[in-house]
Amino acid sequence: MGVHPLLRVPVSARPLIGITGRRFRLELIKGADERYGDRCLDSYMSDFASRIAEAGGLPVHLSYDTDVTEICQRLSGVVITGGQDVHPAFWGGDPGVVRDVDPRLDPMAHDEARDEYEIALARAALGRGIPVLGVCRGMQVLNVALGGTLVPDLPRGPVSHLSAEAAPTDGTADHLVSFEKGSIVAGLFGEHAMTNSWHHQAIDRCGTGLVVTGRTSDGVIEAVELPGAPVLGVQWHPEWMKSEDPAMTWIVQAAAKRQRSLP
Repeated sequence: MGVHPLLRVPVSARPLIGITGRRFRLELIKGADERYGDRCLDSYMSDFASRIAEAGGLPVHLSYDTDVTEICQRLSGVVITGGQDVHPAFWGGDPGVVRDVDPRLDPMAHDEARDEYEIALARAALGRGIPVLGVCRGMQVLNVALGGTLVPDLPRGPVSHLSAEAAPTDGTADHLVSFEKGSIVAGLFGEHAMTNSWHHQAIDRCGTGLVVTGRTSDGVIEAVELPGAPVLGVQWHPEWMKSEDPAMTWIVQAAAKRQRSLP
């Protein structure tokens, strides 16, 4: 039996990391057979699974149909991924910004089914002490799950919060994030890190227990944590950084640590 070099555990005992995704109708895919246009598919950014596997984890994709209570009895870690805005009904925002569009037909339309599932998943994972990594939208979901609110649309300013670049990037000089001493992110990155940015919303009021551990110079929240628990939210996309991002390694190592602690 092989041993993974990063985790120093048998490969068969690698921690199981759940990854969330989204749901589309097949007619969104160019060239799809029209006979199956009203059928749906679940889609996932493969970079998450690739980075988790490289770090020693065993990635598994979670559909909306996966019961959160049951799956959290089996998972060692959870990653809540990026995507469309969280519906304002879940955090007390303005319902007037919501377009009446089927989320399965518009990739950026609000998806209440996804919101409901990921919020429930976050709460179930937190309740069992399962390590959680929230990425971009996922950080906002984590905040909403704990009763927090969001900034619906960031004003334009000297710091870019919506990069025009589509390719993976290690960030630009105008998007430098500063971290709080003693935090998880400071332990991973040091005092500062340049990060990528593909978001126009952000955390406003933190949910119960969450603390801010990273900001850009304009005060936008870029990292949050739950003191005393293996919980981290980052506003950037670690799965799309050109170089290895320690946040992806962190979730696997935190999951492995929890797994070893169980009887």
